[in-house]
Amino acid sequence: MNIVIIGKSGQLAFELSRELENSEHQVTFLGRDDIDITSSSDIEEKLSPLEADVLINASAYTAVDKAEEDTDACNAINTFAVKNLANYCKDNDAFMVHVSTDYVFNGHKGSPYLTDDPIEPQGAYGKSKAEGEKALVEILPDASCLIRTAWVYSSHGNNFVKTMLRLMSDKPQLAVIDDQIGTPTWAKGLAEVCVTAALNKTSGVYHWTDEGVASWYDFALAIQELGVEKGLLDKSIPVLPIPSSQYPTPAKRPHYSVLDKQTAREAFASCKPAHWRKQLASMLDELKA
Repeated sequence: MNIVIIGKSGQLAFELSRELENSEHQVTFLGRDDIDITSSSDIEEKLSPLEADVLINASAYTAVDKAEEDTDACNAINTFAVKNLANYCKDNDAFMVHVSTDYVFNGHKGSPYLTDDPIEPQGAYGKSKAEGEKALVEILPDASCLIRTAWVYSSHGNNFVKTMLRLMSDKPQLAVIDDQIGTPTWAKGLAEVCVTAALNKTSGVYHWTDEGVASWYDFALAIQELGVEKGLLDKSIPVLPIPSSQYPTPAKRPHYSVLDKQTAREAFASCKPAHWRKQLASMLDELKA
């Protein structure tokens, strides 16, 4: 099988490269310097020689606040590029795996979001991802796998965990939002699900995160506790809980965006989600190594 992965430098692409490192399949990674996914002609030119059986889209515009001003660039990657890639897959009988976000929901539900719950994104980023989802499902209704996830981090790249470790080393104290609830997700487990979906060509819409529920404040406390325990931090500092109202941002965030994983558990039975705290500990072990 020929597998082409769009994205080379991000957290998910990094974990996909590890997941597929010893694969028997032909795997090609294409970054922004290799292909312009906003151009359908460039997609045709660059992908045709590769004869992809499956395409995994690990690229995304993820600067949530910047997207409020940089809407065109956000839409280009998260909406129009997805449409271009889906059209290529349709024309060339390829299967497509695409990753989306909890930000397509409004965050008002108060119980885990099902895959078929109505979407109502609150900001430019969420809207761009929702439109990308819509294009994918319309173009490839039976030949695509859409996986929504949330709060992704990895030992590679920039993310909340590494930011917290840096700030906890530099600052006398921190204030972290405690009224946004979701589930931290190690990109390693997400990559495993993406590869399983690709190899089995599992179509449909699914949710995948680690297990458990946390606020950003809970997550920060765990990062500090485990960071000190593993020697990544010299000491603990005061971490104060604050409401979102005390930390205004250009983009609105969902207050509650826990995702229900039941359909994914059934479809990807070989992939076992672990509790976010256990996953965090494993990722920090990698950072320490």
